[in-house]
Amino acid sequence: MLLMLRESASCRLWVAMDRWYLCKQFFSFLEENNYDWVTKAKRNTALFRLVIEPATLRRRYVPITPVTLIREVFKQLTRQAASGLSSIAIPDIYMKRPYTTVNRKGMQVTKQRYVPIAAVLAIRLKEDEQLDSDPTQPEGEESPATYRGAYLLISNRSDAPEEVLQTYVKRWRIEVFFRAAKQELAFEKCHSESEAHHHAHFELLFAAETLLAVSLFELNKGKTSAEGYTHGEMVRGLFHTRCQVRLNNHKGIQRISVDCDTQVQQFARLIELFWPRHCLVLLWDTQKPEIYQKLPQTA
Repeated sequence: MLLMLRESASCRLWVAMDRWYLCKQFFSFLEENNYDWVTKAKRNTALFRLVIEPATLRRRYVPITPVTLIREVFKQLTRQAASGLSSIAIPDIYMKRPYTTVNRKGMQVTKQRYVPIAAVLAIRLKEDEQLDSDPTQPEGEESPATYRGAYLLISNRSDAPEEVLQTYVKRWRIEVFFRAAKQELAFEKCHSESEAHHHAHFELLFAAETLLAVSLFELNKGKTSAEGYTHGEMVRGLFHTRCQVRLNNHKGIQRISVDCDTQVQQFARLIELFWPRHCLVLLWDTQKPEIYQKLPQTA
């Protein structure tokens, strides 16, 4: 999928992922294809701190666990702000990454080298406010490295720690979208075995969610959370309402009428807002553009 995206976009792009995709080979693949990446560090992520000895100026890489790193700078992080998202960049953090080279015998071998990474400590992320945590679930090596609500974000962009945090915060919108798509938009209900049908199903679903996002913004402007519409109410009102399509004649002119259930009445202002301002044109024969029929604007 990422390689297909590269066929249409050559600019540098970000990949924001959760900790389940933390894999060094995957990181190398992303960087080779001009992608930047950011994810949460796990409890067992192997990190190293660069230490330069004062006398000899020798460079040493001292192992350090993500939890220990968080504990060291946690107090400094909490001093920044009493509320809202806070973050702090930790310099001189490295990660061992594999690379392939040729030895003296002409054989390809895999070696390890220390690569600088961005280590950003963050607290009060949006996802922490909405995730349903299970306190009975034991913490293992796959669990995120955390200390008193603070997490460690790691990325290949050691030169842009602020951009690392901004990119990871946007990732939560994807999680919200998939949750809504599965619960209310039948994301997993495509029963066709054709790959083309699945792609069409996803594209229609993305279009529907885009319509819902714009509609929610328009209807909830100037309203509080209690007064505004929820995502589920929009789905039931716009997509699950009953409608009837019929053809009739009015003064000798044929018309197509769509009669909707009264539930859609609350969205009348929204329909009026997005109704086409100009005539709709239906092309019956794409090879002959001169054959068309104009539909006047009606509501």
